[in-house]
Amino acid sequence: MNFNASRNVAGAGNLRKAKRVSDVAAMGAPSPPPAFGPGTPYNAGFPPAGPPPPYQEGIQLDNQDFGSAPPTGNFGYGGSFPQSPIVNPAQLGSMLHQPVVQDMAMQYGNQLAAQGREVVKRELNKYVPVSRLRYYFAVDTRYVLKKLMLIMFPYTHKEWMVKYDQNTPVQPRDDLNAPDLYIPSMGYVTYVLLAGFMLGLQHRFSPEQIGMQASSALAYIIFEMILYLFTLYITSTNTSLKTLDLLAFSGYKYTVMIGSLLGGLILGKTGYYCSLVYTSIALSYFLVKTLRLQLLSGSQAPEPAAPYGGGGGGYTPYGAPNPYAEQWRKPAGGTKRRVYFLLFVAITQPLLSWWLTYHLVPSAAPAPVAAQL
Repeated sequence: MNFNASRNVAGAGNLRKAKRVSDVAAMGAPSPPPAFGPGTPYNAGFPPAGPPPPYQEGIQLDNQDFGSAPPTGNFGYGGSFPQSPIVNPAQLGSMLHQPVVQDMAMQYGNQLAAQGREVVKRELNKYVPVSRLRYYFAVDTRYVLKKLMLIMFPYTHKEWMVKYDQNTPVQPRDDLNAPDLYIPSMGYVTYVLLAGFMLGLQHRFSPEQIGMQASSALAYIIFEMILYLFTLYITSTNTSLKTLDLLAFSGYKYTVMIGSLLGGLILGKTGYYCSLVYTSIALSYFLVKTLRLQLLSGSQAPEPAAPYGGGGGGYTPYGAPNPYAEQWRKPAGGTKRRVYFLLFVAITQPLLSWWLTYHLVPSAAPAPVAAQL
């Protein structure tokens, strides 16, 4: 910006405002560059760059000294981290007595116990049918008394068909004809104890004798089961009997054995054989009446579209698809084999009862204790 001073001092009384002159060249600013043309030499304005300095090609790593040793870390106790305070045992004991901590520990223990039960149940079900065994032990006192009376006096019983709830058999506590394993298991224990008592009366008691009686009775019932299953397999006889059903019916002979031993304990050999003959006939009659419906039934008939009566509940009578119903067709062949197997079971039970008990009976009835004194 330039002033024209001569114009401003024209007169004292006549002052004029100074004009601003915009002269780029006068201010010393650089002139605009000429237009680029074919004959104009190129000038970048910067000197040409020389070769790059050594060790600068590629990735540049600043302030890196690869020759120096790495810093040693401090892994000792404490270090640069804050040290945790040591818990006082008294404070820990008071904390464990807090109700919240005890509730949490109880809940955690219950969860662990539930998981353990599930694991044990799953592993046990692979080898032992626990759910099926639960059905055979679903009994009560009323059922046990009635079933014992039925085995001892089966001649007045009329209804031998097992009741069904839809397609599932009714539990033994609700059906007198259903097989169970409670009476056979308790009969086995009672037989072993009674055998030890009778051996003691004959001055032949010893722990080895009790062990022999228990092991022999168990071995014979296992042999009996293998014999029955092998016979059914060899004769190609298909029945609705399960293995546990056969075990239950085979275990009912302990009732005959106990009754015979009690007769021999009171009346000697005479009472033993009288009791054995009667209880054996009763047991054979009971087995024939109970097993014939399952052994003489053939393949299952087609199931109806709806349950009998149009609804569930109660038991399914003869018109329903169960192994005891009349809709089950008679087998085309093999009826004689089934009858022979039924007679074989009815005869072997009294024979095994005699074989396991005859050596325990004294030759004469024991004298009363008062008479001996």
